[in-house]
Amino acid sequence: MVRRTCDPAAPGVYGLLSALVSPRPIGWVATRSATGVDNIAPHSFYQLVSTAPPIVMISSMGEKDTVRNIRATGEFIVCGTPASRITQVNVTSVEFGPDISEFEAAGLTREQAETVSVSRVAESPYALECRCLEIHEIGNGIVVFGQVVHIAVDEAVYDGDKVSLQRLDLVARLSGPDWGLLGDVVSLPRLSVDEYHEQYPDGYIA
Repeated sequence: MVRRTCDPAAPGVYGLLSALVSPRPIGWVATRSATGVDNIAPHSFYQLVSTAPPIVMISSMGEKDTVRNIRATGEFIVCGTPASRITQVNVTSVEFGPDISEFEAAGLTREQAETVSVSRVAESPYALECRCLEIHEIGNGIVVFGQVVHIAVDEAVYDGDKVSLQRLDLVARLSGPDWGLLGDVVSLPRLSVDEYHEQYPDGYIA
């Protein structure tokens, strides 16, 4: 294997890292400004941090409307990004001024939240209503940790008592203009130590 090396401080490293660390889930983050303007923006630096209590994180490259609004109100909602709404998700990445609501710009419908004053995206299959726990500035990233205080999931994405990934059908972020769709799903249960030794008595051999 021949490897190409890159200086982490070199210009353009953002594009390289975003291509290597992919696919990334997209948090469609809804906030409300101190003056009452609803904002919605896709954040691909988004992940679970804890499940007890449920905590999620988003990271913004710089101080944008999402972070400013969370600082002002302490609330936000993370919504899912269904493939059927990919063009609207993309529109909400336009850097409109703080007086413009992406709900109108992208033709999205507001839905009343249960526990926070922020509007949910009615077209999204799920909403995680969050209260801000901490905000940290690390490098050029502003990392927001939020505790999930309410979870709302569209009944249509359930298959029995479990969420169907195919029905959820979320898009992921790759790099540049590229997005990823669900595609094939491979089921591979995690092995216990005993199961490993049972399946690979001589150790794993590729």
